[in-house]
Order: sequence, then C-alpha cells, then structure tokens
Amino acid sequence: MSERNDGLAIESSGLVKTFGALRAVDGVDLAVPAGSVYGVLGPNGAGKTTTVRMLATLLRPDGGEARVFGHDVLREADAVRSRVSLTGQYASVDEDLTGAENLILLARLLGHRKPAARARAAQLLEAFGLTEAADKQVKNYSGGMRRRVDIAASILNTPDLLFLDEPTTGLDPRSRNQVWDIVRAVVAQGTTVLLTTQYLDEADQLADRIAVIDTGRVIAEGTPGELKSSVGAGSVRVRLRDRDQREAAREVLARRLGTEVALDSDPVSLTARLLPEEGTLGPAERAAAALGELAAGGITVDDFALGQPSLDEVFLSLTGKPTRPTPSVGGAPTIDTQRSDQEDQKKETVA
Repeated sequence: MSERNDGLAIESSGLVKTFGALRAVDGVDLAVPAGSVYGVLGPNGAGKTTTVRMLATLLRPDGGEARVFGHDVLREADAVRSRVSLTGQYASVDEDLTGAENLILLARLLGHRKPAARARAAQLLEAFGLTEAADKQVKNYSGGMRRRVDIAASILNTPDLLFLDEPTTGLDPRSRNQVWDIVRAVVAQGTTVLLTTQYLDEADQLADRIAVIDTGRVIAEGTPGELKSSVGAGSVRVRLRDRDQREAAREVLARRLGTEVALDSDPVSLTARLLPEEGTLGPAERAAAALGELAAGGITVDDFALGQPSLDEVFLSLTGKPTRPTPSVGGAPTIDTQRSDQEDQKKETVA
C-alpha cells in the first residue's frame, strides 16, 4: 500500500460505528487533502468525535474502511499512530503540575532526553505565549491557557496529522482567536489539521474544506464558498428610515426578488435571500431593481448591503436546524440542537 494516496491525508469510505441500537456514524466518506485544515461541522451527537476516534485508531469501526496517509487504521494502526496526534474536547494535562513540567514529562515519555525535553518545552511555551506562566500549576491557568498548553502537548513531536476535537468549546472570544492563530501556525509548518467544531464562524475562519455532518452522515461537503453558493446567490439587507414602512417594503422585496423576506430584530431592517441567477438578470441587478422600486414607492432606504450567504444559512438550508448565540463563547454562532451528546466524551491523547 502506498504511503500517500493522491495527496490525501485521510480517506474513508462507508465508515460505520454503532453503540447498541445507536448508529453513531452511518457511512461517513471523507477525503482530506494533505497540508490543509479540514473542518467537520455538526451539532452535538452528530458523530464527529466518534469519527475522529476511529480515524485515530482509538475505536474499531464496525463497517467501512479508512486510511491515514495510505495506512489502514485497522491493519496498520501502529503506522497511523506514529503520524498523528489528538487533542480532545477536554485538557489532558496534569493540573497539579506546572505548564513546563507537563511538557517536559510528556516529551520524556515520547523519548526525548532530558536536555532536549526542556528545550522543546521552552520553545513551545514561548511560541504559545505561556513563558510567564511556565512555572505556575495548570489548575491556576485560564481556559484559554489550558487549551494552548494542551495543543502544545500534542505537537511536542510535530505530527503529520493533528486531530483537534472542538478545541475552543467554552472559550472567550480572545482565547478562541489565540487558538485559531496556533492552528494556522501549525498548518504553516506542514501539518494537516482535521478540526471538528459546532461553531460556524470557526469553520469559516479556519477550514479550507468543510464536511457538514448530521445524524452520523455527511450531508454536504466543499469549500466554504461552495457551500454558501449552494443555498443561493447571497442576500440583501435593507435598513429603512421609517419603521412604519417596513411591511410595505417587505411586500415590494418579496414580489421583485421572488423570495421570502425576513424581518430583522432591528425594527427598521429586512433581509431577503437572493436566489441564483434567473434569465438575464443576476442577483445584483435584481437587488438594484428592487431598491429602485422602493424609492419609486416613496419608501426611503437609509442603508443596504449585498452579501454572500453565511454558513448559518447553509446549515439551516441543509438540516432545517437554526443557529443561536452561545453566551459562553461571547455570542459566537453555534449549531442549535435538542439532542443530547451521545458521543463518548472521554479524553484520550495519541502521541
């Protein structure tokens, strides 16, 4: 079997995992290009973590097959493990040790001699902005600092493939941005990253390609731009001067654009999705014609914006589930689901 398969870091076909009557993963097909950030986007219970654990050789698939850099995850598990690292949803470091002690200990377990282990730990602590906290116990770290030292532990030996399973869950916006910068730096050094997330903006910010997964199945796959274009040509947002004209404006926009018009929380704003090109008029031309008719009808528009669909709209279109703000991450959009998380939350790290 070849070391790489057409430049793919991960290739899976019909991957299945069941837990009793629960079919947690139901035929997942993935093709992850080497050297990229690949996002797996879905709500809790969608099968993201279970898929990652099978690809990382922590769970045995019940069906299908998967290869990592050409190595079968069942028959060549040791070869897979030698090339991957996994950072799960919860920190794996020892909270009673300092940041430096954690990294030195793990480096020694990975075979580094003591001087090399200290040097590598110091290098990563500096790179991740943790030098001043190096001698503090991890239990005194903030959530963002814990995630950074956890990711640092995952790349003590630079992996060819890094699994990041919801790495920013529960972090404030500043800490999330710091983790995003770390992910970009890791990829710049040649590591492939498979990122699972339920945050739409995170997938949009980091991923070169995205697989949308729901109820154990991949329901859409592509670049962020491809996924957005699949739900329409964009949207037009209009802000009126007079709130009493909003209903009349909605009727005009709905008629001219041939689509539903949403009333925003702002009492003078409306948003309409633009459908793909129809006849000789493209989306921009149709939006301009609609704005012209508003003006002709005496409806004053103070502001308008023509934009591409968001990943929020993509997910809603694909699954029928909306997104909602999550206070714990400063209002970052996340996928709204009523299902409890059926996945195994136990933290395991592969080095």
